[in-house]
Amino acid sequence: MRAPVVVFVAPSPAAAEVARAKLEFYGIPAALGYESAGRVLGLVIDGWGETRVLVPAALADEARHILADAGLEADEA
Repeated sequence: MRAPVVVFVAPSPAAAEVARAKLEFYGIPAALGYESAGRVLGLVIDGWGETRVLVPAALADEARHILADAGLEADEA
């Protein structure tokens, strides 16, 4: 089984939740990855608030298209 792929890096947890909800609406399972210290302490500076949106590798291209159509700039880590 291939590892999940990062399809979007959001500047904040809230922005990542929006991207995840959009993907899940279209039937693409998504998970969030983040530095736990940034999330616990509420830090959003210097990359601490960055949150990665991950999807199954087989659905990565479709996920990127959905995010692009939604105006969310896809970014790979």
